[in-house]
Amino acid sequence: MWVLGARPRTLGVGVTPVIVGTAAAEHATALRTIGCLLVALGLQIGVNYANDYSDGKRGVDTAARVGPVRLTATGLKSPRAVATAALMSFAVAGVAGLLLARASSWWLLVFGAVAILAAVLYSGGPKPYASAGLGELSVFLFFGLLATAGTTYAQAGHIGPRAWWSAVSMGLLAVAVLVANNLRDIPTDTAVGKRTLAVRIGDQATRALYRAVIAAALILPLLGWLVGQMPAGALLALAAIPLAAGPMKTVGYARGPELVRVLLGTVLMLVQFGVFLAIGLWLS
Repeated sequence: MWVLGARPRTLGVGVTPVIVGTAAAEHATALRTIGCLLVALGLQIGVNYANDYSDGKRGVDTAARVGPVRLTATGLKSPRAVATAALMSFAVAGVAGLLLARASSWWLLVFGAVAILAAVLYSGGPKPYASAGLGELSVFLFFGLLATAGTTYAQAGHIGPRAWWSAVSMGLLAVAVLVANNLRDIPTDTAVGKRTLAVRIGDQATRALYRAVIAAALILPLLGWLVGQMPAGALLALAAIPLAAGPMKTVGYARGPELVRVLLGTVLMLVQFGVFLAIGLWLS
């Protein structure tokens, strides 16, 4: 149950930006790559458990909710156990981040501390910012800019244009994953007063937003190449376009459980885009 509670099918959202950020670095080491992966996985699993705990305690997760197993709400695990799992995951990220900062730059500790704080406050604390419609912005910053460009900085000590262009694309695709998730949850979030961005802008606008962020993410490697800031190899990422077609079509009519397929298809597309982009950057 702990594995299901960690939501393994979405972990590619945290791992892939590290792969891309490493590929964007002028030089990289295996140890620093492992450190970045441990930080990313620790943070993502930690935020998944923290979200499970907070939403379960607040009564946000109900029997009507569609999606992954909720440990707290279903009583499969006690709230204390889930909170402990979240803290342990953050501790793994913290230790890995400390070792990474020692080998690279102590500034990484500041970024790591901010990331952990943001993860906790996403659905926890007196005023969770996920309920203020700010979840997408947070995902863009931490699963896009910080995870990708931060990895490049940890590897090479500086961040070049190719890392920034890649980071924006990865951030937009991470936003698409959250938009698909929150689109699925509009009925249940509305019922319990959770005011996500999807709840605030409504069903149809959320579907349009989903398509817009994916289109923007996919076109950025081409734009970066046209302005001379991305290598030609980055165009290999465009091979992910066919995989994006399915979710972008399905999101137009899907409801309830059907949106789970959109969510998983988006994660798969993010991973494929990132892997192709990383290969293109390495070859360049």
